[in-house]
Amino acid sequence: MAFSADELRVLRRALAVALHPAPLADADVQDCLRLAGSVDEATREASRLHAFLLADLARYRTALPGSAPGYLELLQDALAAGYDPQPDDLMALRSLRAHPVAAALLERCRRLAEQSVRTRLAAATPGPRTRLLAFPGGRAAADDRKPAPAPKPTPKAEPQPKAPRPIPTPGEVFPPRRKPTPPPAARAAG
Repeated sequence: MAFSADELRVLRRALAVALHPAPLADADVQDCLRLAGSVDEATREASRLHAFLLADLARYRTALPGSAPGYLELLQDALAAGYDPQPDDLMALRSLRAHPVAAALLERCRRLAEQSVRTRLAAATPGPRTRLLAFPGGRAAADDRKPAPAPKPTPKAEPQPKAPRPIPTPGEVFPPRRKPTPPPAARAAG
């Protein structure tokens, strides 16, 4: 973002007033409001331009491989402006790997995507859990409070132990197999 000489003069006066508070003339207030409006308009224009470039990049990506030179140039510009490569960009660059510029961009995009994922994971990971040591009323209030004594349990009559159940032997559980007997007709013939 570039400021004109007049805008820099207004900005310098506003910063001086912020550091050393003093009453401002009405003309100075109006100049500051105009500068704030100009900065807001430039910010809106930058976000519109960013959205347009991303849409243009997507159009070129869908028209691949015929639009490879334009896509690669737009992707380089977007990366220079702080664009985080998307999975679609990585797939498109893999398909264009034979092109030397695409191969170099693929390696750069892989590093940027990995760094972006690491940054997001680090931001999403909560810090170490700490114990809460402060109580309402301060530490003295916590020391004054004593825990109520626990009620003593009443003795219950213990149940009589049951007679242990005998454990069956394997012969009882799995009876021995009997040899098959021949049919009665075979016995009579012999």
